[in-house]
Amino acid sequence: MEIRVGIIPLPVYLLLLGLIAAFSFKGKISGEVTVMIAVLVAGGFTCAEIGRRIPILNVIGGSSLVTIFLPSFLVAHQLLPAPLVQQVTTFTKSTNFIYLFITAVVVGSILSMDRRVLIQGFVKIFIPLVSGSILALGVGGAVGWLCGIGFWRSILHVVVPVMAGGVGEGAIPLSVGYAEALGLNQGAMLGQILPLVFFGNLVAIICCGALNSLGKRRPDLTGDGQLQPGADVAADAVRDHAHAGVTSVDVATVAAGGISGIAIYVFGTLIHSLIGLPAPVAMLFLVVLVKLLKAVPASLEEGARVVFRFFVTAVTYPLLFSTAVALTPWHELVEAFHPANLVTIIATVVTLTATGFYVGRLLRMYPIETAIVNACHSGLGGTGDVMILTAAERMELMPFAQVATRIGGAITVTLAIIAMAHFKVI
Repeated sequence: MEIRVGIIPLPVYLLLLGLIAAFSFKGKISGEVTVMIAVLVAGGFTCAEIGRRIPILNVIGGSSLVTIFLPSFLVAHQLLPAPLVQQVTTFTKSTNFIYLFITAVVVGSILSMDRRVLIQGFVKIFIPLVSGSILALGVGGAVGWLCGIGFWRSILHVVVPVMAGGVGEGAIPLSVGYAEALGLNQGAMLGQILPLVFFGNLVAIICCGALNSLGKRRPDLTGDGQLQPGADVAADAVRDHAHAGVTSVDVATVAAGGISGIAIYVFGTLIHSLIGLPAPVAMLFLVVLVKLLKAVPASLEEGARVVFRFFVTAVTYPLLFSTAVALTPWHELVEAFHPANLVTIIATVVTLTATGFYVGRLLRMYPIETAIVNACHSGLGGTGDVMILTAAERMELMPFAQVATRIGGAITVTLAIIAMAHFKVI
């Protein structure tokens, strides 16, 4: 029982695999929440364990890469039982539990931060983000031009989709705006954009996995999830505590921290219905406000931190597995592998990430952390942020990743649609 696959004791893991196989064979796998938890936990930690044991791949985020892409491949080639795939897909789409994960991570990580470091971080992060976005547009356009795509076509049809902020809030509105500007079919335009978004996310995952390995070799370049150095011992103590796996609060306080985070997210959905601001972004602003106003006691902050650590430890890989099965179509990933597109996307993401690294260093922020946040600008929305930060082993950066993905993506999409309407680049 002391030997574990992920978090699962080996005898329990073998029992789960046997039970899931038996029910899948009979075609009677249930979609109820307890059974789905068993399926996702077994599948997620199996893939993570495979990725952790593959040489070379394991130093660039192999656990997350395998958990993201192996299930998608198995589904596309019908190597997973159809009843299991159907139930996982239904459960993932109906519960949309990625937002529960993001809520736990954002609320817990922000409430675990030192207030002064939090303020400085949010003010400073826009400098490497804006610098990286501008340079990535220029470099991506130039590389695309050299590859024969054309400068403006490379920017509007390749670089912008990568930096648009995912599918729901990026690729879809971008495809609608492009289709209206060019008089084309929106579905066909979305089909061209989606593969680029998926491949951009893959490159970001690999970059951040490599940055994580660099941080282990050069600890002076990283804050282990802290965006910038604390000015005093107290800030360092807060950072160390945020990573700790022990707590002195009682179960009721942990539950209170969790439901407080959910309440903030629900408040964010109300703001979304009133002014259209995405609920995760509204939640982000609300929890920052709560932290700045010292509106919750230290014990409740500690409860939220425990919830955050639980989700990072126990839910990350099951979430990635469910997303891969239900929402990551393999054929769209493969379609992105056109040589000119590949080179342009790699140049774009690497420029975005490298700019974050060097500008962060100039601003006396931790360069690895700022580079990871910049890389999230090329991520697959909230799901991409989870994938990228899992590869980087820095889930504490989720609040800043949401800024890069949601706000950075929204600005990119808006400006791109205006440019397309004016230039009409086909």
